[in-house]
Amino acid sequence: MVRIETEQDIERLRQVALLQQTELHRLSKRLVQLTAALAEARGEDAIVALQQELAFLREEMAARNRELFGASSEKRQREKDGASEDGAGATTERSGHGRREQPELPRIDVVHILDEPDRPCPKCGGELREWDGQFEDAEEIDVVERSFRIVRHRRQKYTCRCGECIETALGPRKLIVGGRYSVDFAVAVAVAKYADHLPLARQVKQMARSGLTVDTQTLWDQLHALAGHLGPTHEAIWRLVLSSEVVLPDETQWPLLDKPGSSKWFAWSAASQEAVAYRILHSRSAEAARTALDGFAGILVTDGYVAYQTMRDALASERAGPPIVLAHCWAHVRRKFHDAEPAWPEAQEMLELIGKLYAVEREVSELGGDERRARLAALRRERSSPVVDEIRAWLLGRAPLPRSGLGKAVAYTLSLWDGLGRFVDDARIPLDTNLVERGMRPLAVGRKNHYGSKSERGTRVAALFYTLIESAKLVGVEPAGYLAEATRRAIDTPGTVTLPRDLLPS
Repeated sequence: MVRIETEQDIERLRQVALLQQTELHRLSKRLVQLTAALAEARGEDAIVALQQELAFLREEMAARNRELFGASSEKRQREKDGASEDGAGATTERSGHGRREQPELPRIDVVHILDEPDRPCPKCGGELREWDGQFEDAEEIDVVERSFRIVRHRRQKYTCRCGECIETALGPRKLIVGGRYSVDFAVAVAVAKYADHLPLARQVKQMARSGLTVDTQTLWDQLHALAGHLGPTHEAIWRLVLSSEVVLPDETQWPLLDKPGSSKWFAWSAASQEAVAYRILHSRSAEAARTALDGFAGILVTDGYVAYQTMRDALASERAGPPIVLAHCWAHVRRKFHDAEPAWPEAQEMLELIGKLYAVEREVSELGGDERRARLAALRRERSSPVVDEIRAWLLGRAPLPRSGLGKAVAYTLSLWDGLGRFVDDARIPLDTNLVERGMRPLAVGRKNHYGSKSERGTRVAALFYTLIESAKLVGVEPAGYLAEATRRAIDTPGTVTLPRDLLPS
């Protein structure tokens, strides 16, 4: 085995790979030339088939090179088409972002005065006087270090002259009866782990630098106590999502560290315009999908994962009432053709057509409520519907090699065609599942940083905090303030449910 020790070695291997790719292209062209005469005897179809096979080989080589050396991005090259990644047209490049106003930061004024040796006038020697109200201002952003403190709550005692009664003033709300840590402390730990993705061990080290000696078990105890008060709110958010007309589900792996041999559990998510909720289950099966989406009846907007179709079919045969209708995601279709484009340039035509669909959606991006829905319905009938017809004609007019990236993209799109077309006649249906995928990113980052959960109890706590934090962010509520307020209400009245929208200004 060759050991790579220096950057020069890596660069040398990179050059070798490029030379090999060049040689492959040369041999491919030579093969076409040498077999052309034989292909003529078999007819034109043989030449087409041969060219498709060669293109497939080049595609595989290009894909391997991208995996080894390419950047991870879905953005199309602007120099190729001058358009944004959804085909909407050129955008203006600019470097930097300029000075941000930072309206949320508190402001303080620090007045600087001349030192005594600088007070004499350099012209006449007289004493300089302060010029009332005249300053030269400059701003800088400063940092206030986090600190911890011990707050002693002294509950005043009261007695009566009769000697028969003693009363004590109420103290603060306690997260744990007799506990030493405040609600705000526990909320800070939860936000640091589930919003900022800091493992408990890393938080312990940070706290030690600020003078607080604590261990990971103590921090976990605070999280578990916090989750105990917020459990009803988590369930209420699930019910809120599943009561929506349109729901976007998704799933991703979530390691469970204390289950050797069965450590790959899955985080299931369901999103609506009001909230996003999570459950962590032991599988990615249709039965798990049924558990996660139990009680839902309406429109599911999904990728092509077959478990949702299996679940829908099973429920349709078992229960009466409103069925589950599947719509599908155009962003997943676009990714298939984006991946095929380097080897199959004609895929660019499909990307441009999908870009037209997104251009229609952007025209109503500033509208809301019924106005947006009415305008979008009209635009989809007038402009999106002809584009969808054009896309279908394009797909049916292609006969690519089934094993190729383009062949797989075409087959994937046609297999989901009914669901892909539903958005045209229903303005409630979004064009893609990007809403729920954005909600999955925090779990992916958290999984990378703290490796999942150590126990089944940990999966329930993680699902709860991700649900509350991401739902608060979705509607524009600050997560730490929301968790603290919801917890205090639940301590005052056990079982109290506080949804993020309850804290929005009326």
